[in-house]
Amino acid sequence: MLSHSPSLLNETSDNGWTALMYAARNGHTDVIQLLLDKGCNRSIANKSRQTALDIAKFWGYKHIANLIANAKDGKKPWFLTSDVEECENYFSRTLLDRKSEKRNNSDWLLTKETHPTTVYILFSDLNPLVTLGGNKESYQQPEVRLCQLNYTDVKNYLTHPEKITLIFLGVELEMKKELFNSAGEVPKEEADGLVAWFALGIDPAAAEEFKQRHENCYFLHPPMPALLQLKEKEAGVVAQARSVLAWHSRYKFCPTCGSATKIEEGGYKRSCLKEGCPSLHGVHNTSYPRVDPVVIMQVIHPDGTKCLLGRQKRFPPGMFTCLAGFIEPGETIEDAVRREVEEESGVKVGHVQYVSCQPWPMPSSLMIGCLAVAVSTEIKVDKNEIEDARWFTREQVVDVLTKGKQQAFFVPPSRAIAHQLIKHWIGMNPNL
Repeated sequence: MLSHSPSLLNETSDNGWTALMYAARNGHTDVIQLLLDKGCNRSIANKSRQTALDIAKFWGYKHIANLIANAKDGKKPWFLTSDVEECENYFSRTLLDRKSEKRNNSDWLLTKETHPTTVYILFSDLNPLVTLGGNKESYQQPEVRLCQLNYTDVKNYLTHPEKITLIFLGVELEMKKELFNSAGEVPKEEADGLVAWFALGIDPAAAEEFKQRHENCYFLHPPMPALLQLKEKEAGVVAQARSVLAWHSRYKFCPTCGSATKIEEGGYKRSCLKEGCPSLHGVHNTSYPRVDPVVIMQVIHPDGTKCLLGRQKRFPPGMFTCLAGFIEPGETIEDAVRREVEEESGVKVGHVQYVSCQPWPMPSSLMIGCLAVAVSTEIKVDKNEIEDARWFTREQVVDVLTKGKQQAFFVPPSRAIAHQLIKHWIGMNPNL
């Protein structure tokens, strides 16, 4: 019958029950398997807001609950859109073209290091040097801007390479021939119109000495939430620089043999100094900056009217956010989402849909944002993972985003991907 009338697969009765729910209530394993094989929607909730998985658990059919929970997904839930527009999150925009092909060109890099148009951004303990922009007489909060230094400002540090970490970040996206014409006598071969940017990490003593000579500058600290104050394109540059500098701070010695290493390829590689080290043969992930993939998910109730948010003990009082966790080796994004949600909240997830991602330089994560549709609703928080998790209605979330601190809870700021995932779910304008 299902072959001739596939629409019956997810048909609901007056009380909102599907065939899968009735089979779960009565313990009909063969029927459950048939319906799942045909691609039925296991995320549908009845008028009591129970899914088939909830029903199987309630009546004690553990084998059926496991069957439903671990089934491959059928149709996409009705409340998820088919198309997801590409969006740029904070830390993902940048001023620069990374020009990775220039990293092996040592002559070009040396030329750019001393070029009068080259821009240096200074870091100490991974904190960028910034200044306050805007009109000091204005009542508006001043902008936090990167201090863009030139070769003259930093040349004393460059003469002691053993005390610094220098990273080639890229070149400005727009060629600026006019800058080179005004820079004085520049050899023709150097006037390529490319304005190079470098990140320069210095030790705390040098940083303190620099601050004494430049009283209008300071090192942005603590990193969170301070880094969220930067202009969006400058934040992208800082995310790149901070992540690479953090990697260098942890990999001064070879992970393979323990010997000292040297910096190569414009700061994007560390090579072991010990002859015969296995890391010198072939391509090894220990020789290059690492990125840690993290799934962060907006978990949606099976009926589409609520979302699941959680909080950790270290969060400010009242803050709730999307659940998140690191992807494990050999794991897909979808499976990582399902595992993390169940580990932290006890909720089972079915359909997973990618939305967008965000570099997160704490120290070097890539936040992979997803929507995840629950197939169960009971929450059992693992206190070793998080402090609390709750279902929040769409109305509650809308009030939080529009009325802010007047509410009983709050969510992360707009520059965090969690905020954008929450807004994506409720379908609000991203400029809110």
